Amino acid sequence: MNSQPSPYSHAALIIVGHGSTVNPDSSAPTHQHADSIRKQKLFREVVCCFWKEEPNMREVYESVDSDDIYIVPNFISEGYFCQQVLPRELRLEGPVTQRDGRTIRYCDPVGIHPNMTKLLLQRADEVAPGVPRGETSLVIVGHGTNLNENSTKAIQDQVKLIREGGYGFAEVVDAYMEEAPLVSEWDKLTTSPNVVVVPFFIADGLHSFQDIPVLLGIEQEVGKALSQMDVFRHNPIPLRGRQLYYSSAIGTEALMAEVILDQVRDFDTKHGRNDEARMPNDELKSALARWLDEGRDVIGQIKIIKEGQGFVLHHLDDTQETVQDYFGNAVDAREIARYDASGEFRPIKTAPTLIRGWQMDLRNLDELLLALEFFYPAAVGMAMAQEKSTLEPVPLRSLLQRQTGMYRFANGITDEQADEIIGECCDTSTKCLRRIVYTLDGTRAFSGPAATKLSDDAGHVSGQNKAITLFCMESCNHIVSAARGVARKNAEKKTDA
Repeated sequence: MNSQPSPYSHAALIIVGHGSTVNPDSSAPTHQHADSIRKQKLFREVVCCFWKEEPNMREVYESVDSDDIYIVPNFISEGYFCQQVLPRELRLEGPVTQRDGRTIRYCDPVGIHPNMTKLLLQRADEVAPGVPRGETSLVIVGHGTNLNENSTKAIQDQVKLIREGGYGFAEVVDAYMEEAPLVSEWDKLTTSPNVVVVPFFIADGLHSFQDIPVLLGIEQEVGKALSQMDVFRHNPIPLRGRQLYYSSAIGTEALMAEVILDQVRDFDTKHGRNDEARMPNDELKSALARWLDEGRDVIGQIKIIKEGQGFVLHHLDDTQETVQDYFGNAVDAREIARYDASGEFRPIKTAPTLIRGWQMDLRNLDELLLALEFFYPAAVGMAMAQEKSTLEPVPLRSLLQRQTGMYRFANGITDEQADEIIGECCDTSTKCLRRIVYTLDGTRAFSGPAATKLSDDAGHVSGQNKAITLFCMESCNHIVSAARGVARKNAEKKTDA
């Protein structure tokens, strides 16, 4: 066994995913790869953040103590998101960013790594076992977009590598959902009796469950995403005179965790590494331990009970008589927090809808901190930063101003409309427990229906005034979406006038 310490034992790894406000499967592979890497104990800290889920890319820095941070985008291409959105949201200045005493290293996205070829070949063989490659066409499917020409480059590179690599397939072609060559014309793009289709996506989300099966002709109309799970189990599918084999998304492959690590190593090979980086203090654990000693043993809807060196967690409204399920792994917190009592996905983890009937037994403070990161992402870090006056809230106008694409007009709301949106979307008793610490524009505080979100009554369950406060440093995607809708109506009224 290699007894050498990991060169990253002082560093944090942040894996960035897209996520979704409606599809619980979107973030699953990113979390699973993080779990796998965390078990290897190569990094001091391993956390995730998302474009459409929590924690967001501004909050995630509060989730880690380390001053040396590696960021790996769990994205397929180095297109629009990796070249524009992620650097903007993560406040990056290039491959290496120095800020607030930290060194932040921005690695290439996983999808462009050479080892993706091996994963594609493995997935193709798994979905069509025993089928001769010489009688098989391999179709690698992407989304396609006109936002950035690099969005299709990763797929085209893989097609070229497999074509020229002597891997034995009769044909290897690329196809896309929204640009030519279209995946809906797969039978015209190929000639072999067997056709293997591999979605070059990170997750089995709406595209692989719903859209692509319809485009291929497997399904006649779009159905519910989770009801399409068995679409991958029907292989081969006799269709259009061929035998069609349809794979799950390449990003769900367990070996993707190794590709993430490969991108970190490749970054250091290209840009160098600081072997003298210091081991950070355990500020997050120290703050959490101090709060518990002070009697602040509630966070959100969770009660924390200290037992020796370990901790017991349960829903604030539960008693020993109402607990039905027992858990002993911090990672289980992610699944507990995933759905509400009616089975609906909880994209906002601070919504007052955490299910009841469970108890979690944890061995130490490390496990407690990890569990709380899953229950309430970045909450402990934001509470500590707010206590130290180092939290950097983002004004709503600044957030809306930096939106692009379909959300670029979201800032076209009035101040009064902003108050109404915050009041409606962030209601503490029904929507979100957090206390807002950002302003409208850097100077004006929210008022009217939004005023209650700024008070001491927000940030915790009613009556739990000694709880660890849940803070909100930047509006979430739901606010941006609501602002876009209102701004659109404003524009339509002006046009009609």
